[in-house]
Amino acid sequence: QVQLVESGGGLVQPGGSLRLSCAGTGIILRINNMGWYRQAPGKQRESVAIISSTGSTDYADSVKGRFTISRDNAKNTMYLQMNSLKPDDTAVYYCKPTAWPHWGQGTRVTVSS
Repeated sequence: QVQLVESGGGLVQPGGSLRLSCAGTGIILRINNMGWYRQAPGKQRESVAIISSTGSTDYADSVKGRFTISRDNAKNTMYLQMNSLKPDDTAVYYCKPTAWPHWGQGTRVTVSS
């Protein structure tokens, strides 16, 4: 069974950091173009960061310089390191292959003082 599980979300103060994880079972992450996405309250879901099967990365303008996407092939896990968090980063964060139409449960990130 193919499954992706997001974790690492929580409540953090503005300026703080979190690292999200995306663990895969039944799927090899490194051979897929993978992405982190988010949906803030009342807003459409948006792409945050992409890592290709070759390791190239791309980021939304709103997170460039603050977020870093990476992948541990040995652990079959993808990460999103989020630094200098802002209240506008509050959202449910999801991971999936860019070509997949399906969404998982996501992990909630709340940035608030």
